[in-house]
Amino acid sequence: MKPIIEVVAQLKTSKKIAITCHYRPDGDAIGSSLGLYHYLCLKGHEVMPITPNEVPDFLSFLPGFESLVNFEALPSKATEFIQAADYIFCLDYNNLSRVHALTPVLEAATQELILIDHHLQPSDVFTYGISDSSKSSTCEMVYDFIDAAGDAAIVNQHIATCIYTGMLTDTGSFRFPSTSARVHEIIMHLKNKGLQHHLVHEAVYDNWTLNRLQFMGFVLSQKMEVFPELHSGIIALSSEEMERFQLQNGDTEGLVNYPLSIQGIKFAALITEKEKEIRLSLRSKGNVDVNTLARKHFNGGGHFNAAGGKSNLTLTETITKLKEILNDLHELK
Repeated sequence: MKPIIEVVAQLKTSKKIAITCHYRPDGDAIGSSLGLYHYLCLKGHEVMPITPNEVPDFLSFLPGFESLVNFEALPSKATEFIQAADYIFCLDYNNLSRVHALTPVLEAATQELILIDHHLQPSDVFTYGISDSSKSSTCEMVYDFIDAAGDAAIVNQHIATCIYTGMLTDTGSFRFPSTSARVHEIIMHLKNKGLQHHLVHEAVYDNWTLNRLQFMGFVLSQKMEVFPELHSGIIALSSEEMERFQLQNGDTEGLVNYPLSIQGIKFAALITEKEKEIRLSLRSKGNVDVNTLARKHFNGGGHFNAAGGKSNLTLTETITKLKEILNDLHELK
């Protein structure tokens, strides 16, 4: 990839720009997309932020949420804009397979793809960009891009709210090791630009439905298995169990972190069955490499201490497979 700073000079005149993020977008994917959207709009560009599928309801408070175009719901609108765009930004993913049904559209694109991402091992399809796995979030990197362009002074409350949301959610409320001094410096600047951090926290963490709270009680009391000898915890949920509580999109967000709050636990997994697909969300502490585990065994990847994957086996078979892998994992013994 060519350095992303080279893009800045090309954006001095008005352009048509598509912004894309990964399938099943989270706070960082949407926060970075909308943060960049507001910035590019301020610079006079025509911008469309596109998501591969629907966005979790808890993120609807974000300014500009209504501008998001769901590719699954409006494929023609999204495709037409991408085909006519001058540039395509790819945020919070580094392989085109991460956008699912949107993949063929991006593979067919003749425009230059611009990457801003913090996951390991990016593919070589991007013309410009930056990939830095030491960063807390893609939102932090979007701020860095704005700053490198010399535009930190024009950051407004909308941009600040979006960027803060992604940093908040991707750092586990600023408790993960990726929370650097730079993150806190950015927050200081965002606060000076009107960020109301308490309102973001309330929207993200204090806005649950009764069903979700009851679901959480069910999960922690009946579905969490803890293996002290392996310093591990696993939560596995069938589609029937999730349907029983009428969960909304995004209601399982953060669930995988709960086993890690138990004394002595270094590895946690959330395995979910949805639409005949088995997905895994993996988290760890210390020297337990879940990125390699996900890549090797579950066709996935991510970060050293946070990764995801999927399984072609049944839910029961996937649980059995994961337990066998954990039994052989030296770092857990």
